[in-house]
Amino acid sequence: MPELLLTLKTTFGYSSFRPLQRDIMEASLAGRDVFALLPTGGGKSLCFQIPALHREGLTVVVSPLIALMKDQVDQLQAAGVAATYLNSSLGAAEARSRLAGLHRGEWRLLYVSPERLMLDNWQENLKAWNVAAVAIDEAHCISQWGHDFRPEYRQLSKLRELLPDVPVMALTATATERVREDIHRHLKLRDPAVFTASFNRPNLTYKVIPKDEPLKQILDFVKRREDESGIVYCSTRATTERLAESLAARGYSALPYHAGLGNEEKSRNQESFLRDETHIICATIAFGMGINKPNVRWIIHYDLPKNLAGYYQETGRAGRDGLPGDCLLLFSGGDIAKHTHFIDEITDEKERAVAKAQLYHVSSYAESAGCRRSALLNYFGESFPLDNCGACDNCMEPRETYDGTVVAQKFLSCVFRIRQASRFGAGMNHIVEVLTGADTEKIRKWGHDQLSTYGIGTELQRAGWIAAGRELMRLGYVAQGDGEYPTLELTEAGMEILRSRAPITLTKPMIMPKARRSVPRVGEVECDEILFARLKLLRKRLADEKGVPAYVVFGDATLRQLAREYPTRLSEMEGIFGMGEKKRAEYGESFAAEIESFLQDNSRQSFAMRS
Repeated sequence: MPELLLTLKTTFGYSSFRPLQRDIMEASLAGRDVFALLPTGGGKSLCFQIPALHREGLTVVVSPLIALMKDQVDQLQAAGVAATYLNSSLGAAEARSRLAGLHRGEWRLLYVSPERLMLDNWQENLKAWNVAAVAIDEAHCISQWGHDFRPEYRQLSKLRELLPDVPVMALTATATERVREDIHRHLKLRDPAVFTASFNRPNLTYKVIPKDEPLKQILDFVKRREDESGIVYCSTRATTERLAESLAARGYSALPYHAGLGNEEKSRNQESFLRDETHIICATIAFGMGINKPNVRWIIHYDLPKNLAGYYQETGRAGRDGLPGDCLLLFSGGDIAKHTHFIDEITDEKERAVAKAQLYHVSSYAESAGCRRSALLNYFGESFPLDNCGACDNCMEPRETYDGTVVAQKFLSCVFRIRQASRFGAGMNHIVEVLTGADTEKIRKWGHDQLSTYGIGTELQRAGWIAAGRELMRLGYVAQGDGEYPTLELTEAGMEILRSRAPITLTKPMIMPKARRSVPRVGEVECDEILFARLKLLRKRLADEKGVPAYVVFGDATLRQLAREYPTRLSEMEGIFGMGEKKRAEYGESFAAEIESFLQDNSRQSFAMRS
């Protein structure tokens, strides 16, 4: 359908579709139910927004968060699309006015929360409004197995009875096979067209460093990025507040965000971040799903995340505009111990087993010497085709390895001797204490100071033995028992290694990375940085006049192209990324004038052609 591409260009200012977008749109316009799994930043919203402009009637979009609805509607209206939302943030008079507009058929898209959509008096409304399609955004919220289950999403199963002939589109960025099955079942999708895009985000760089004086590490990171927006995810409310205060005291614009803040303060802090008045948000995972801010340039995880699905979703908030984004995880073995302690207190056995498995995946990711991107994709059942992604710490600077045969033999032998002598296994800490010859009450009580492996591991410090033990777990030679306590046991493969004394290569523990020479990155747009800074100030002024976030006017990718090509007339702005016809008519003259003014005192730079 060539008209879809025309709408993409004229309304939204993009010259080509992202993977699967056109296929999803065509299936929906053909009347089919659709299930679409696209990564964060993969362009899910356009999959239902463009079809809404190509069909008669109303497209209803179910969205979980008020901020997300307002944000998307602001962006649609800026592009000239008749869209509105209904939620609890509206006064009674404004809500009545929008309802009247819906009855008159004035809107093409309506954003609404699941609770409001399923109110009893809405059944007649839905039948009266000529609903032509329904899109369920963040569809993983319907599944208890998803990382963000919301009970109110379960009510959406009634939609099929209310609107039996209306095609339904379910969209999500993160869903395991089990979550996908839940979405299909609860939404009663009929023979849906299923689309699964790659989870790979090539413009993101993933790094893990040992957590050591984390405030200093974060300051070192942000001082090179003072004008960029970023999020620091912390595990507790207290840490978010303490960190935001520490950053603010050093002159950085930083605010906290967590579920314990009042609604007004949360809303104020979020709005300040969206409008680029605050550059850094220190947040718990309560922050983020409603954030559609495309110019978040970096994400730091101050603490180890609980699971890889959540980590992927949180890092995915960087670089949504396609420009480069940095994802840094501060890792310490103490974080694993902290998580393990909380997991041990979970009374439900099934829930405890799930939490243990999730911790294993996330700690393996953090400690692995292999490609970070490959590990993330593997978690979602996708294999990365290259040996080196070129955009994670382990691929850019592979960690050193060493002949770990003797270390492995000592560790495996110690696990075996403890089990043989006591008829029970021991945890990682106890095994390391035996190897290093520690004098503890437990060692004396159980007679483990009499074992042949007691004190034979003086060549490594405690941290080195723990790193070696965890790598042997990842290699499959040692496994954690299923009982109440996290004891270690030899696997069959471990017994075989112990018997055969086969050579084993181990990886040296992580060290702080050296400063690296700058290399071109996926998504990078080279431009006149001084002009780019001036265009950002103009964008901010125009956005403030409209009362919207800066990216509703134009995204960073649009400004960088303007600062690269120096258009001084409207006719020269044809084809600029993200500049549709309405935005060009509304803002083009202002930006052309700013560029012309800049060129009176500055010469044009020339840039290498992009491949």
